[in-house]
Parts: sequence; C-alpha cells; structure tokens
Amino acid sequence: MKKYWISAFITLGLLTNCNNKVENTGELEGEISISGSFALYPLAIKWAEEFQKLHPKVIVDVTAGGTGKGVADALSQSVDIGMVGREVNEEEIKNGAWYVAVTKDAVIPTANASNPVLSTLLKTGIKADVFSKIYVSQEIDNWGQVAGIENNTKIEVYKRSDAGGVTESWAKFLKTDQDDLKGIGIFGDPGVAEAVKKSVNGIGFNNTLYVYDVTSRKPHEGIVPLPIDVNGNGTLDANENFYGSLDSVTAAINDGRYPSPPSRNLFFLTKGKPKRQLIIAFLNWTITDGQQYCKESGYINLPKQVLEAELMKF
Repeated sequence: MKKYWISAFITLGLLTNCNNKVENTGELEGEISISGSFALYPLAIKWAEEFQKLHPKVIVDVTAGGTGKGVADALSQSVDIGMVGREVNEEEIKNGAWYVAVTKDAVIPTANASNPVLSTLLKTGIKADVFSKIYVSQEIDNWGQVAGIENNTKIEVYKRSDAGGVTESWAKFLKTDQDDLKGIGIFGDPGVAEAVKKSVNGIGFNNTLYVYDVTSRKPHEGIVPLPIDVNGNGTLDANENFYGSLDSVTAAINDGRYPSPPSRNLFFLTKGKPKRQLIIAFLNWTITDGQQYCKESGYINLPKQVLEAELMKF
C-alpha cells in the first residue's frame, strides 16, 4: 500500500465528518482510499504525487488488485474510489455505481524478445482471427502457424487469472467473452508481463504501461509488443507500424490507428454520486488540471468534449 500526503485550498464549501474536515480557511483534510485496475494504477500514483505537491493535509492510499476488486471494494464502500479498466456494466450501475472517465489506455499483445519467429511477425503482424485461434478455439498451437513458416515450437499462452478490465477488452477485440479465453492464468499485469519475459515461447496481453517503460519510452527489457495486422492483408503496413516507442503507440491509440477495442477509456467509480467534499475535489482535479500528467505518464488525454461531459456529472 502506498500513502501520499496531500493538501488543497478550494472554495467548494465547508464539510466536516470523521474522514474529511474542511476548516474555515477552506483547507481540506482527510483520507482517500483507492483500489482496482492495474491499467489505471500508474497514473493514479502520479496524480496522487502531483496533488500532494499542492496540498499536504490529505492522505491517499492507492492499491492495485484488478478492476474486479476495485469495483467490489467501491460498491461495498471498503474504499472511496475504484479504478476501472473497462466499461462500467448495467449490473454495477443498478448496484449504485457512479463513475467518470478519466483517461484512455490500450491492451497490447506481447511476446518474449527472443521469440523464435519474431523477425517474421514484425513484418507481417498478426491478424485478429489468428489471435482468436490461439486464445479461443486453440486451432493454432505453434509459432510456425502464426508466422506462416516452418516452426513447430509450441506456444505458451498466458492470460489474467483475476477479474481484470484488460481481459474483457482483449476478449471484446476477439469478439468473445472473457470466460472463453484459454491459457495459463496469471495474477495481475506485472505477473503476466513477467511470465512472458521468462518464457521464450510465451504470448500474453498487457496494459500499455506494463509493456513500455515510462522513462525510456521503449518496451521493457525482455518483452516485445506483437503488432496487429489491422486490415488483415498479411503485411504490417506503414500506418500499422507504430510499436517502437510509447509515444508512437499512444499517438496511434489516440488517432484510432490502434483498434478499439482493445483500446478503451479508464474510469474512477464510487458508490453513488460522491458527497464528501474531499472526494469531489480530487475527482474534479483529475479531469481538469490533472490531465496535464496523462501524456508524460503514457496515457491518452480524453477529448475536451468528453471531459466537459464528465464534469457535468458533478
């Protein structure tokens, strides 16, 4: 668990309870607890750090455990805010979910950097139906079939074992349900990335920040993004070849060259519309001033009209 000390001066009114205190000076005090999506976790940490520089009298605890945990924790009010890496569903809304979109990210297929047919795959890309035959029907079980060359090396298929938004987004891309995905279940984004790094023949899928290093802007050592042949012509065309850096792939997500799904919006979720001044102030900040930290953190800013619509929810 990570704690960040934050303080703020705002003019949204005065409110006092056991967790949240606003003095007559307008200074916020209190605690915010956040859990959930691995996809949103790195940006939530960055937001907490930057918010901290503005305001030292608020404690924010941020933990990652997957979208399913974040939703369950928020709806049971075990935490104040859940991080969600997929669309909020009708059942969750019926159970009181209130949510705002805060940024955009994508799920990216991955392989080991020493994959036996990597040089071919970087030229051809992989069609969506080939991914489906690996993850759903299992008609394809060796790398030679993927690359269209002679190579009988068996594929080691990895997926998420927990209820992550990454799994639902990847399943939607493959036009199926997440329960239909086959493979060895691994907990969390870091776990899947590590499994692929250790397996020369492995394939997996991860949120962007677990594929690329936010400092170097290059793929993490030992792992490579597998390019998607979006138009299915058997060649990785120039407008499909954008995986070399974090900046080029986020630009492709932003302008639609990378497909949606598996790109998608990320959300903060609460049990009912928030009433605590502290929670309102933090959420409001993330979709206003906090947006300046999205790009440097490896995320995509939502369009202005989307952010304006999210602000109207308050």
